[in-house]
Amino acid sequence: MLKETVDFLESQKRIDSTNSYEIIIVDDGSRDNTIDVVLKFAKDVPEADIRILALDKNRGKGGAVTQGMLCARGQLCLMVDADGATQFSDLSQLLREIDRIKDEDKAVVIGSRSHLVTTDAVVKRSFIRNLLMRGFHLLVYIFGIRGIEDTQCGFKLFTRKSAQIIFPNMHVERWIFDIECLMIAQIQKMPISEIQVTWHEIDGSKVNLMVDSMKMAIDLLLIRLNYVFGFWTVNTRK
Repeated sequence: MLKETVDFLESQKRIDSTNSYEIIIVDDGSRDNTIDVVLKFAKDVPEADIRILALDKNRGKGGAVTQGMLCARGQLCLMVDADGATQFSDLSQLLREIDRIKDEDKAVVIGSRSHLVTTDAVVKRSFIRNLLMRGFHLLVYIFGIRGIEDTQCGFKLFTRKSAQIIFPNMHVERWIFDIECLMIAQIQKMPISEIQVTWHEIDGSKVNLMVDSMKMAIDLLLIRLNYVFGFWTVNTRK
């Protein structure tokens, strides 16, 4: 995934020499050799602007993404899973879309897998997995946000101004963090758009279907209640 990312970004630099980029690798308190692998890659590919953010302890996916976004220096900020499930070259579609919809330098473009619902990637999943997925989508519709078909795809592009409003206001650090992220964007009336992306399922998911589904449902309800009753508010001066 890292090589594919660098190859694509370098190709964009060759097309337009004014393009620049940075890649922030967030190591979420892992016990493997992630940092060593990234350092070796950076040494072998010196033209790549790679930064490593090593967290002392695991903060969950939402916490890791939030910390990475808070360190980002670019005018556009992309969050992307490191497993390579999304084809990175699809970023070009998101870039065109964010230019089209942005208003006062604010916009969010979401990579969407909604077009894959009837394909083998989803149909051949187990019955319980598809049942839990549909149940989650129903809860998102009731308690979360509407008008977005795929809230959970780990391929989202933000303008810098949007990222600087959303991520300092984040509270949730587990898998459900995408919902709060998009909820803040909707509260702030940011332009939001979905773009279909190429995606394939990667084996070895760390998600426990039953346990994590229940946690996500509870977190979703808590997010909605906290914003409805004003315990959580969006501070645009953060």
